[in-house]
Amino acid sequence: MKLVTSLGAGAALWLCAALTNASAQDLNVLCGVDEDWCATMEAAFETETGLRVAMERRSTGEILDQIRDEQDEPHVDVWWGGTGDTHLQGAAEGLLEAYQPAHSEDALPWAHNFFQMSGGKASGVYAGALGFAYNSEILEDRDVPTPSCWKDLTGPRYRGLVLMANPKTSGTAFTVLATLIQLLGEDEAFAYLAALAKNIPQFTTSGAAPVKAAARGEAGIGISFIHDAVTQKLAGAPLVIVAPCEGTGYEIGAVSIVKGARNMGNARRFVDFAMSPEGQATGAQSGQNQIPSNARAALPPAAPDISLIRMVDYDFATFGSPEQRRRLLDRFDKEVLEGASSVETQ
Repeated sequence: MKLVTSLGAGAALWLCAALTNASAQDLNVLCGVDEDWCATMEAAFETETGLRVAMERRSTGEILDQIRDEQDEPHVDVWWGGTGDTHLQGAAEGLLEAYQPAHSEDALPWAHNFFQMSGGKASGVYAGALGFAYNSEILEDRDVPTPSCWKDLTGPRYRGLVLMANPKTSGTAFTVLATLIQLLGEDEAFAYLAALAKNIPQFTTSGAAPVKAAARGEAGIGISFIHDAVTQKLAGAPLVIVAPCEGTGYEIGAVSIVKGARNMGNARRFVDFAMSPEGQATGAQSGQNQIPSNARAALPPAAPDISLIRMVDYDFATFGSPEQRRRLLDRFDKEVLEGASSVETQ
């Protein structure tokens, strides 16, 4: 019995030491970009630093909820990717750590402005415009007209053909909600979304899921960021990409350090790498087409030229407010989701 107890105690001490050592070396990252980019970034950072990274892909709203839930005992060190207004909400709630990353002098003006807006707690990594894409084969088979404007998507001939994510889980979809409010006014935007919901068979969790479904032929039209549609089109999908005629919004994808991160030094190294030309090149390496924030980073060849798109003057300060987010999501629940067919939760 004494031998067993001794061995058990020795094993426990060894396990404790191993976990302590791993905690000192590992980095825990929640990733809000495409799965392929998450994996490419993880491998590149590990090669650059020799550190081991535990990276998990989640939708932006889910990441914010997890960081909130764990704020008294954080398990996450870095939040990388996802729409910037959600990072701003985290910053306003005191969930993020201020940090001036390396390469900040190379940041494009929109990234510099975003950093200042966050109080130095979130750095802009990439930008991308919102839009939608339709599967030309499906629309031709159904003999329905091709859409070119937001207003077209509420037409009865698109019943069951449109997919959009749920803004409670998806930063992309919250950008849709905020964009429509800025284009139409709040009451008209919610009336539009209630009409649009009649054409949506389910709201997805992930913001990129709608355009991926359209690429596979599982939906006729996917509302998403244009760069996500470009990636699918380059892979051979019969997609036609649309920048809506009324105008559209855009995202600034960001990276932030979680307040109280266990691996603070390694978290700062990750943010430095994410803001470097080498770190931002991982987007193009994984087939992504966002516009990088570092002026020295190469622009992906297929990145959309957002200077040709009619853009709203997106109000990040207003829609990055936690109070505004809660109020708008509550209204979305009451006025849009209650009339929808179903909500995908997986």
